[in-house]
Amino acid sequence: MKITGITTEEYRWPRHKPITNGKHTYTHSGLGLVKIETDEPITGIGLGGTGLVGRATIEYLKKELIGEDPIDVERLWHKMWVPKLVGRRGLTTRAISAIDIGLWDIRAKVAGLPLYKLLGGFRDRVPTYIAGGYYEEGKGLNELAQEMQDNVEMGARAVKMKVGAVPMREDVERVKVAREAVGPDVKLMVDANCAYRYYEAIQLARRIEEYDIFWFEEPVAPDDYEGHRKLAEATSIPIATGENEYTRYGFRDLIEHNAVAILNADAKVLGGVTEFMKVVALAQAHDLDIAPHGSQDIHVHLVSAIANGLILEFYRDSVDPMWGKMYHHTLRLNDDGTVSPPNVPGIGVDPNYEALEPYRIA
Repeated sequence: MKITGITTEEYRWPRHKPITNGKHTYTHSGLGLVKIETDEPITGIGLGGTGLVGRATIEYLKKELIGEDPIDVERLWHKMWVPKLVGRRGLTTRAISAIDIGLWDIRAKVAGLPLYKLLGGFRDRVPTYIAGGYYEEGKGLNELAQEMQDNVEMGARAVKMKVGAVPMREDVERVKVAREAVGPDVKLMVDANCAYRYYEAIQLARRIEEYDIFWFEEPVAPDDYEGHRKLAEATSIPIATGENEYTRYGFRDLIEHNAVAILNADAKVLGGVTEFMKVVALAQAHDLDIAPHGSQDIHVHLVSAIANGLILEFYRDSVDPMWGKMYHHTLRLNDDGTVSPPNVPGIGVDPNYEALEPYRIA
């Protein structure tokens, strides 16, 4: 089998209304696809690779990949990731990630297995939390409480909310309201998206500990390993981070600082499935859990495949107006609050081009 072509597609659409986390506001959502054609009737679909840098990187890497066997993921990863030129951190590694995900889609399709089965098949239902709790115009405490209650009514056994964009006393009140809305038996996470200095994060953590917080995510800047460590030593709340970490080397350094309890590795960021599985093994050697950040469509397979997969992040229609429309088959919560990976060969991503086409930008 040989790779004969690689193309990219990018779609972008407005959200219901802008959403804000601890540091950033997002007016639009979107989808990036990388299609890897072969000389057999099998096409791999990778997720990501968007924007000028992503598309340019993929175009640059074509010459390294055309004519190669897509099954050889380890060799091709190292052929792409050459930090003097492409890789190490940033958008070029994200582009490599998108290609690598597409290669694994091919690999699983050739094997006739869902990706999670090919990678290990640890389970076919994974615990899940609904991500939300963003700041929005006109969204007060009552609206936040209603959102959290709606999540629980959908079947969620865990929910996440944002902190860091308003004065600390307001966020403490928001956390209190969220806990009261979901009750004592639903896990509640908070996510600051790197909004704090470590001493501020310590102040917040101490003020919200009484609300039984399952984890405090991205409390400080990604490279502030010492800040993560100081916070971890000062609070009983587990610290989670890693969505902005790259490759096994970044996670090695994060782990060596005794900085976190839960790793939010993102296959679309850190280097794809190939590198994600190395981070998984590194975490297992240190008895740490993986709770991936971002796209449920790839990560449902990865959490299902591994023994130290803790929980899956899940986005619903309140965050993305194209939820349930961009694919022909949409992941949904099971009756026990879990999510199951698609039981089809590959990743199981089947874009709904009729719905997507009006939003294509590249």
